[in-house]
Amino acid sequence: MQKILIANRGEIALRIVRACKELGIESVAVYSEADEQSLHVQLADGAICIGPGRSSESYLRPERIIAAAEIANVDGIHPGYGFLSEDPDFAEQVESCGIKFIGPNSDVIRKMGDKAVARQIAAEAGVPTVPGSTGPVADDKEAAKIAHEIGYPVIIKAVSGGGGKGMRLVHSASAISREFAAASMEALKSFGNGAVYVEKFIEKPRHIEFQILADEHGNIVHLGERDCSVQRRHQKVIEESPSPFLTPELRKEMGDAAVAVARHCGYRNAGTVEFLVDAYGKFYFIEMNARIQVEHPVTETVTGIDLVAAQLRIASGERLGFAQEDVQQRCHAIECRVCAEDPERNFAPCPGEIGLYYTPGGPGVRVDSHAYSGYTVPQYYDSMIGKVIVSGATRQEAIERMNRALSEYLIGGIRCNIPFTRAVLMDPVFVEGKATTHFIEEFMARNAAPNRQG
Repeated sequence: MQKILIANRGEIALRIVRACKELGIESVAVYSEADEQSLHVQLADGAICIGPGRSSESYLRPERIIAAAEIANVDGIHPGYGFLSEDPDFAEQVESCGIKFIGPNSDVIRKMGDKAVARQIAAEAGVPTVPGSTGPVADDKEAAKIAHEIGYPVIIKAVSGGGGKGMRLVHSASAISREFAAASMEALKSFGNGAVYVEKFIEKPRHIEFQILADEHGNIVHLGERDCSVQRRHQKVIEESPSPFLTPELRKEMGDAAVAVARHCGYRNAGTVEFLVDAYGKFYFIEMNARIQVEHPVTETVTGIDLVAAQLRIASGERLGFAQEDVQQRCHAIECRVCAEDPERNFAPCPGEIGLYYTPGGPGVRVDSHAYSGYTVPQYYDSMIGKVIVSGATRQEAIERMNRALSEYLIGGIRCNIPFTRAVLMDPVFVEGKATTHFIEEFMARNAAPNRQG
């Protein structure tokens, strides 16, 4: 490919621009009116405005993005994450225009984007799944029957989407009808699909995902795991690799399972296979993300493999060029998300103009951000404005380095979550490697919100 369009914004769009420059590929940014001054627009080789600030009138309009791609005469479209990245109809439209969709094909996105179908594919591949319905449930009566069979608590989940939307935890039969209706309604509102399924709720699990790369010649490898257990309302806060919980034996078993899922569904390009792991080391497939992840730099840091460059090379028809045995975990890496939000006000978004802006540096520190002094954080999008990624020879060294890096990250004019994240990072439960998906809830119950910055 000689020229691609980036159908996204913010730090991931800037990340893709940088990968293109290093590979000698021309990049074209699209942007909303609210993002005219964003760094990805300024640093790309070309840029096209696709509409007003609201994402529903710009980044979520397939026809505007495809029109921009045709005007720019590009070879491919990179969707980044979020927005249309896992929309099979968008991928299909891109393919029908003779433009390369930099990701899996639309059929695979459609299959793996339906969590019920994805569970069936994992089961067919011999990978354990959480006990529950084999597909979408028709109504609350069927949900109640399944819940009775597998035992409470259960969780009702939307078959589409993610981010905790269309998801309800149910502890008793008396609540199943109410929570079924609430989950279905939220799923319909958020994803345009009200279908839900029911599965057993695994109490206090680890959330561990495996990064997959698959070329168009049948070669598939995993690049190790990322432990994403530290999350708030199903949104990840801190990610790290390797997981402090996995043994080498369990890592191999889960990695093999991730490759089996990818192979069984005919996966191509970069993707992530996600699992829940209980206290006894028993793991269950939960979903597959058919795109690059926010936390991909963790894997890049640990393995030395540039995932975005790999995506572009795979989309160009190149072979991976390495085998599973060549992948090594060389260090310990941690990523913290930096968000324009106020932990003291229930993490309310804090858009506005940034005054002072200083990012940390030094050995083993990487910052991916599209923000700068004078940049205005728009009100229309996700509140994440950057990510700090650090490496260390040991986990303890990485924790200490991250604490030091966050202490240097200065953001003026708006509120941000850095003080909260530092407090989480230094909590004994996290430091000891014992955090589960319930850690943040327990942490907040034990601690008052740290002082705000800004």
